[in-house]
Amino acid sequence: MKIEELYSICQRHPQITTDSRFAPKNGLFFALKGEHFDGSIFAQKAIENGCAYAIIDNPKFFKSKKFILVEDVLSTLQQLAYYHRQQLKIPIIGITGTNGKTTTKELLASVLSEKYNVAYTQGNLNNHIGVPLTILSFTKKTELGIVEMGANHLGEIKQLCTIADPDYGLITNIGKAHLEGFRTFDNIIKTKNELYEYVAQKKGKVFYNANDQIVSQLIIGNNNAVSYGDQNESKVYGIIKKNGIFLKLEAVIEKKSYTIETKLIGDYNIGNVLTAIAIGNYFNVDDKKIIKAIERYKPDNNRSQFFKTKNNSLFLDAYNANPTSVKAAIKNFEQLDIPHKSLILGDMFELGDNALNDHYEVINIIDTKNYENIILVGDIFASLKVGDNVLQFANVDLFIDWLNKNPVKGSNILIKGSRGNRLERIVEFL
Repeated sequence: MKIEELYSICQRHPQITTDSRFAPKNGLFFALKGEHFDGSIFAQKAIENGCAYAIIDNPKFFKSKKFILVEDVLSTLQQLAYYHRQQLKIPIIGITGTNGKTTTKELLASVLSEKYNVAYTQGNLNNHIGVPLTILSFTKKTELGIVEMGANHLGEIKQLCTIADPDYGLITNIGKAHLEGFRTFDNIIKTKNELYEYVAQKKGKVFYNANDQIVSQLIIGNNNAVSYGDQNESKVYGIIKKNGIFLKLEAVIEKKSYTIETKLIGDYNIGNVLTAIAIGNYFNVDDKKIIKAIERYKPDNNRSQFFKTKNNSLFLDAYNANPTSVKAAIKNFEQLDIPHKSLILGDMFELGDNALNDHYEVINIIDTKNYENIILVGDIFASLKVGDNVLQFANVDLFIDWLNKNPVKGSNILIKGSRGNRLERIVEFL
């Protein structure tokens, strides 16, 4: 079946799923394959659960006219998304980077929604499956799209660009992450830069933080680059104002100064905030509406969150972790003028051959005098030789067992680690 024909069906049945358990009525089920599964097995179930059609690539499971047989389901999904994107003819902003992609995306969506009907990546759907699903969620009512792009191998951002076809590009920053797949830091830089290169070929605009030396190098010679962050050369820049646990800043927008009080923990979030301001300003969102949108935004999903339990105050930032983000979180936490600090760190994943050294580097920057408790969770952290005042657990379950016998109370606790540690499970025990 040609993409044009499938697109016609998609227009009549716009709800798309790749999970037969969540089959929208009269929607389309795309039976994706994985290393250890074949989604075609569940195609009949998706139909029974309400889907109008199932797109499969395994002829064994072709049972009726409700089944559409294609050569490769994933490739078809991606081609369909690209075709849809071309019909929409709307501006799309592509976002990538090592840290802050999701927070920046959420802040930017909040700001741009003050003026436009904005559609954007939901959650963390930023890979070769999530990007086409995001594009296909955009409708005729969408005036502006925001697409988050993640990668852990060379060339992946370029591939995602050929699906989303962004007109604007942003790299939040570039740091050490996913080295298991990238192998070298240079490969990380090359892959992130694929977004800027793609947009440049379209003669589109790219945005960059002028205070970021690595990212700034990538736009040399690009006359369609918009800077922010640098007081001497940017329309938008900011200065951190100390004010308790949340980020407070004085933001300057085209020579007008505004105080912004966010609900984000961590001074390292200033780059994310300034990005949203700068792009909002570029798209002519009113200054006061920009500030209102940023101050209204409250993080969730275990990112830059602060909340109190019955026993403790928690600084929860455990959705993702790499050496750059962990060091920034620890530095910020140690600068806070609060008593009774405790530190809970989980393993950082996908660091390849550098994993052990990177975990030791994190340990070496911790000023143990600042903490009542230092707790390390995960196979790598548990294997390190550390001081007697540091507790180590191979996994969250062992840590929870310890917490049940040794409750922590009256403490300010930073919780930071990769999502795979599932550190959010400890919250109910704190």
